[in-house]
Amino acid sequence: MQTRGAQAKVEIVEQDVLTFDFAAASRQVGQPLLIVGNLPYYITSPILMHLAHAAHSPADPSTAPVLDSAVLMVQREVADRVTALPGSRDYGLLTVLCALHGAATPLFTLPPEAFSPPPEVHSTVFRWRFAPRFQALGLEAAPFSRLLKSAFAQKRKTLANNLRAAGYTSAHIARALDQTRTPAQARAEELSPDQFAALHHALTATQ
Repeated sequence: MQTRGAQAKVEIVEQDVLTFDFAAASRQVGQPLLIVGNLPYYITSPILMHLAHAAHSPADPSTAPVLDSAVLMVQREVADRVTALPGSRDYGLLTVLCALHGAATPLFTLPPEAFSPPPEVHSTVFRWRFAPRFQALGLEAAPFSRLLKSAFAQKRKTLANNLRAAGYTSAHIARALDQTRTPAQARAEELSPDQFAALHHALTATQ
């Protein structure tokens, strides 16, 4: 496409989104990327985690951010999980991981009849503004993600029971819960991302 006095380019890349190099694309255009997409329901979580990994702040704070924000349409139940608040039914592992990469806000929901052919689910559009907090909270993504997976392994169990099942001793867990002022009978869905960060540090320090 060519306009008067300027030249604009559109490049279409046919590629699996899960293998797309967002960092390289950002360097190519010289600015953080804006992501817009209607995500396939069956690979929504992997795509969200791929975007989160691409947006994760590198160790060098002088490195330019790769992603600015994303406006995504997903199945309503997934959007409810991504944007949930601590203590709610939908709050879980995906909520915390997404929140630590930036704030997610629901925008609107569409009924099945808005599409042709109509799907069997409602769809929600949400905005995700990328602002990774791992560095500010002193977290390494891989070990922290392992803690979260352990904490949410059995949602009907208490946090302490899930941690015991993951290999932590009762004494180790008790010290960490006491240090972070977390109730002994607390469940994982009651902790905010910041509280999980504090618990992770406490568990690491008391090993």
